[in-house]
Amino acid sequence: MPELPEVEALTSVLSRRMIGRRIDRCELASFAALRTVAPALGDLVGRTVVEVRRRGKFVCVGCGHLWLVLHLARGGWVRWYDEVPAGTARPSRSPLALRVGLDDGSGFDVTEMGTEKRLALWVVGSPEEVGPLAALGFDPLGPDFTTDRLSALLADTSATLKTVLTTQSLIAGVGNAYSDEALHRAGLSPYKRADKLEPAEETELLEGAGGTGVGGMSAPMGIPHASRTDVQDVVPVGETEVGRGEHVHALDGEIGQVQGFLVDPGDHRVTHVLLQEGHLWGRKEVAIPMSAVTGIENGIRLSMTKKQIEDLPSAH
Repeated sequence: MPELPEVEALTSVLSRRMIGRRIDRCELASFAALRTVAPALGDLVGRTVVEVRRRGKFVCVGCGHLWLVLHLARGGWVRWYDEVPAGTARPSRSPLALRVGLDDGSGFDVTEMGTEKRLALWVVGSPEEVGPLAALGFDPLGPDFTTDRLSALLADTSATLKTVLTTQSLIAGVGNAYSDEALHRAGLSPYKRADKLEPAEETELLEGAGGTGVGGMSAPMGIPHASRTDVQDVVPVGETEVGRGEHVHALDGEIGQVQGFLVDPGDHRVTHVLLQEGHLWGRKEVAIPMSAVTGIENGIRLSMTKKQIEDLPSAH
């Protein structure tokens, strides 16, 4: 499942590439994904994109009085094209759910891998008309996610910390992986009651859950700081269909699965692949530079051996 920093980076990329462009194509390939009947998906065609924003893990594309709202769920991903495929997207057994084409020939596909179809699309007059989005709580990347806010939220419930962090109506967009990481970094038990935290513990939790993360971008749950890299070490976000859980292959065999990505805050490009905890070397999290990626078919393929990856420094 894409996590908040990935969705934030995706939103930034779509904003940069879509705002000011007219939607010329909007083709549905999965009836199950579309959750609204009116307005129709085709009503977006001919409208100019004026805003792209994120709320929790929802991506909202604004076209004046109409919005396309997207939630990638577990297996969803966005693939950007400088030249969108000419073929019309049609319902089939392929992973394709939606194809959007813009007036300059560019565009993107929304796909969903796997058999668990939870990806969702809405066409609405306002993002707040989407029930799950309207019910979201504070955004951990937002300016209002402060110590005072967190303290008030925790004091108002006797639930466990794990439950509070992953309840979407309290804190928007936090999943299992990032909540576990935040609690680990704060040195707190997931089973501790939220209303029993000391002020110092609340501060530690705030830093873990919403402190400065990827390269200075406010990113939750302990994603390590990313340093700026040379251009040969980065690839644009959204141009591949690689996501969390994909298998990672060294020159001499498989080494683990993708945990997430580090993003350069300057141009919102992926700089490193994070190797999921529990790989060949135990619990150490490893950041692999994108310059080592040679292919993305059937998982991520690297130009490094297992030994060379083992010698990389820990991401933390």
